Amino acid sequence: MSYPRVILAGANSGSGKTTLTLGLTLALAKRGLKVQPFKAGPDYIDCAYHSYASRRHCANLDSWMLCEDAVKELFAHRAEKADISLIEGVMGLYDGAGDSEAGSTAELAKILNAPVILAINARSSSRSLAALALGYQKFDRKINLIGVILNNIASQTHYQAARKSIEEQAKIPVLGFLPHDEKLKLDERHLGLLPVYEKKAFNKFCRILAKKAEENIDIAKIIAIARAAKPIAPFKAKIFTKNPLPWKTTIAVAYDAAFNFYYQDNFDILRQFGARLVDFSPLTDKKLPDNIDGIYIGGGFPEIFAQKLSRNQKLMRDIRLKAKAGMPVYAECGGLMYLAKEITDLKGRKFPFTGIFNAKIKMGKKRAGLGYATLTALRDNVLTKMGDKIRAHMFHWSHFIETPRNNWAYQCEKNGNIFYDGLIKKNVLAGYAHLHFAANIKFVKNFILACRNYKFRSAKSANWRLDFA
Repeated sequence: MSYPRVILAGANSGSGKTTLTLGLTLALAKRGLKVQPFKAGPDYIDCAYHSYASRRHCANLDSWMLCEDAVKELFAHRAEKADISLIEGVMGLYDGAGDSEAGSTAELAKILNAPVILAINARSSSRSLAALALGYQKFDRKINLIGVILNNIASQTHYQAARKSIEEQAKIPVLGFLPHDEKLKLDERHLGLLPVYEKKAFNKFCRILAKKAEENIDIAKIIAIARAAKPIAPFKAKIFTKNPLPWKTTIAVAYDAAFNFYYQDNFDILRQFGARLVDFSPLTDKKLPDNIDGIYIGGGFPEIFAQKLSRNQKLMRDIRLKAKAGMPVYAECGGLMYLAKEITDLKGRKFPFTGIFNAKIKMGKKRAGLGYATLTALRDNVLTKMGDKIRAHMFHWSHFIETPRNNWAYQCEKNGNIFYDGLIKKNVLAGYAHLHFAANIKFVKNFILACRNYKFRSAKSANWRLDFA
């Protein structure tokens, strides 16, 4: 089946591809099209922007963590419900893991047989942009580099000069531009772009951006390019099959301004294998949802909301009691921090957290972990059996000050270096690694089975208490 689609790649990080993807999403949506956004690689914050603009969940497509069939299946799962799919690339077009193509936008373009539009930061350049575009075109002829959009254009004169050079020298159509405008700048913070939850002026930003995109970019041509995309090669579906596991469980998911870093596909995969998901807020809820069988706490910004989180002792006590009773709990990155005994923020302030793990964590001014790693389970837990492997991603600025060092969940390998991650306590697993469940479906099956077993143990115990009360 052919899905209308196009990849928005960057010549490099900072080329403006996130702003461009947002602008095109808004402009296409104004034409009444159902736009499905995707983000190449391991990213949560850009996805929040694209989800907001499209009113559809933006999903990640990661060709390093996932096999080709999984990438195709995850893409098709969402793209089949849309009129057009926009895929924002990661870093520069050809940048992958280490010195390889793996995980790059280029690799993803090949897997999805997708046309590529290259975003180039044109600031302080004109004729030189033709050399840049020509180099990207010739570097890998298997990439269908079908157009260029220029960012940070100073004037119409600047645009016409740059356009003429690129089209004459590189023979690549220039499809438009975005002007240099401080109003089109997305603010940043230590984890990257600010989350959409904090953008009070985001609606105004979107109105300005949509107008600029419609005025200066050939939207009709981009629609035509997307619709002319060739079919994706056949793949074997293994995730969204017609025979999900009949294990009906209910899992509480921490979701609010402090915790919102999740792969959206993880939610769909959990539901596919029998889970009902209910949200709760560690910031405001005083107790967990009723009748749950497990807890899932993703990443986010717990350090930003540390004071408010630490004051919500009632919810943290409820989580501790559920964990003590054997309820499966899975947490990653920010979730790990939340389950620790204490966190120290960048100002040196200490805040008590849930305390399931006797670990203290401190925020740093430099990244403590960044990049892909292959994880090998060192012992059985709610997600893994000893020896299981999965590819994962890490991106964190905090680090352990105190922690029991003999209880690691994973041995991690990155570029030949070995280190350890993940803490286990009874049915609780927490680590810095972000996992995409499609990288190893056994992990999600194990978690739902653990929740199911807890559910039946709890029911049996409740019946015993009822019978013998």
